[in-house]
Amino acid sequence: MAGATQQRSFEIRTYGCQMNMHDSERLAGLLEDAGYQRADDGAEPDVVVFNTCAVRENADNRLYGNLGHLLPVKNARPGMQIAVGGCLAQKDRAVITARAPWVDVVFGTHNIGSLPALLERARVQQQAQVEILESLERFPSVLPVSRESAYSAWVAISVGCNNTCTFCIVPSLRGREEDRRPGDVLAEIRALAADGVLEITLLGQNVNSYGVGFGDRLAFGKLLRACGEVDGLERVRFTSPHPRDFTDDVIAAMAETGNVMPQLHMPLQSGSDVVLRAMRRAYRRDKYLAILDRVRTAMPDAAITTDIIVGFPGETEQDFGDTLDLVREARFAGAFTFQYSIRPGTPAASMPGQVPPQVVAERYERLAALVADVSWAENKRLVGTEVEVLVAVGEGRKDAATHRMSGRAQDNRLVHFTPPEPAPRPGDIVTTVVTSASPHYLLADGPPLAVRETRGGAAWAARQAGGADAGAGPAASPAVLLGMPARRPA
Repeated sequence: MAGATQQRSFEIRTYGCQMNMHDSERLAGLLEDAGYQRADDGAEPDVVVFNTCAVRENADNRLYGNLGHLLPVKNARPGMQIAVGGCLAQKDRAVITARAPWVDVVFGTHNIGSLPALLERARVQQQAQVEILESLERFPSVLPVSRESAYSAWVAISVGCNNTCTFCIVPSLRGREEDRRPGDVLAEIRALAADGVLEITLLGQNVNSYGVGFGDRLAFGKLLRACGEVDGLERVRFTSPHPRDFTDDVIAAMAETGNVMPQLHMPLQSGSDVVLRAMRRAYRRDKYLAILDRVRTAMPDAAITTDIIVGFPGETEQDFGDTLDLVREARFAGAFTFQYSIRPGTPAASMPGQVPPQVVAERYERLAALVADVSWAENKRLVGTEVEVLVAVGEGRKDAATHRMSGRAQDNRLVHFTPPEPAPRPGDIVTTVVTSASPHYLLADGPPLAVRETRGGAAWAARQAGGADAGAGPAASPAVLLGMPARRPA
């Protein structure tokens, strides 16, 4: 098959969440292993792969719009192929080729490893290939990978979800939770650290239920502590936990493990007990706030972020007011806020009391304004303090115009800073002082206090130079097209 695909180029367009971003790294690794090569910037690829999301209401329209834009391109390029995978493919299946018959391959969330074979079969047979499995073919982490970053990596610890939130379609598309064995996870992390990766993010639909599949409900806390023993690993993060399963042993592991960062993304969804019950979230506002109190007692400087949905069916003005009150009390460092939209196939889609769109939009604006006020107040408290920034590619879209560089502090806040001469490499660590703040980022416009060259920076430089130790993947991470909104850069 390598001969057939020699010199054929590919591009992957990723929609949605971090799990999709990680799956796209696996898809890239599979294609490179099969003899394909990444398309150069600005070049028309021979293969375009859409890794889709089904969470947002307009995901379908955006996908078919993008597919429509590619039709004349494909007509002008004999042999070009288009593949659609991910959650929307798992949901819509052959509907995709019915609506867009110029698509060559449709594959689901459970069989991403089949992509190269499906492309080849479609090429040989000159017929669209649709293959959707109902259960996981093999854990994605055993597949080849082409990582986007030389210094930061996603590590999946589980796939699927056992929760039954009434607004969420993910469990029906990703399946029941399946956990990797801790030894396999740690082996991957050690290999990454040996290659120069400084920062990992543990991924799962519900990371702190990790271990249920193999009978150890304390497994996630143990895994965090084990990460603290990995040589060269400086930063450990995870996403996303569920308040129902968030236990004190995990809080202790976070506080007592030096490389677990003082940051927590804890989805709230609503501050109303009535709405939480309708959502089947299995916790109430008092329990949620108690978790935040215990986290802050153990880690006073922890930055806590969240997800909130506005306009869930039946949400009254009082319910919405409860959410606003909780945001004020919780002092979130940031929040991803969403207007509820009907997702066919979810219980909430047929619930009575659907909130009029104009009411949802008005509440959303009020919530977004409050979140900005709260996060700005939290960020202003950091003016004058020192922060350690992991320099990163692609975090500041205006860096060239502002003559700054960007990266993440230990608490995951975005920091735009004035670099010294010579400029640090992505993957290096800069210690600097916060000079001002906005709701979405910190500015550090004074001279840095220190620059520490790291193995992550060396790995980035080797990749740029195309050296033997550079590994696979591009120099800069591509944007994610749908899903969580990006922070505003300086």
